[in-house]
Amino acid sequence: MSSHRHSSSRSRRDADFVLDTVKLGRRPGSMRTVERVVTAPQRIGLDLIAIEEGSEIDLDLRLEAVSEGVLVTGSLRADTVGECSRCLEPFSDTVDLTLTELFAYPDSTTEETTEEGEVYHVVDDEIDLEPVVIDAVGLALPLQPLCSDDCQGLCPECGVRLAIAESGHGHDILDPRWAGLAAKFGVESEPSKNLVNTEAEEK
Repeated sequence: MSSHRHSSSRSRRDADFVLDTVKLGRRPGSMRTVERVVTAPQRIGLDLIAIEEGSEIDLDLRLEAVSEGVLVTGSLRADTVGECSRCLEPFSDTVDLTLTELFAYPDSTTEETTEEGEVYHVVDDEIDLEPVVIDAVGLALPLQPLCSDDCQGLCPECGVRLAIAESGHGHDILDPRWAGLAAKFGVESEPSKNLVNTEAEEK
């Protein structure tokens, strides 16, 4: 009965980002595959783009026992939501990346010879992939995401999205060196030309 309770408790923990290594064993070369869909427990990513909390994350993994721990390899795929760094419009995309990470056994040489935070660990015969996923997604996503590679961004003068602006959209730019005199003479268009003519007439 005690064994049954232990097995039942462990099966409940082998879910989401937590992987049970008991079935895998410690014999080097032993393998186990895991395919599951996990719900993101929090927003995972960067300021401008991330996997939203509650989104589904597809995991396709292989666990392999090695002498120093458990080697986890496989793929991760999830939808992302972002804000374009050029035009500031919201957009959606996907992140698709490969995972390769060693989880060291508690009594392994790897654990004993590495600094805190340099390697992940097998704890109570379990692997927690959540910090691995957070780190991997953060490194894979772009710091300056774009809604499209050819996004034209915003007009630097009026802020309108150039993708929806009229053809030939532009503004007459007044040379700041002439701004004071232009305002004095009421020059509104072709400021440099008009200003020169005005000064010529005064002379």
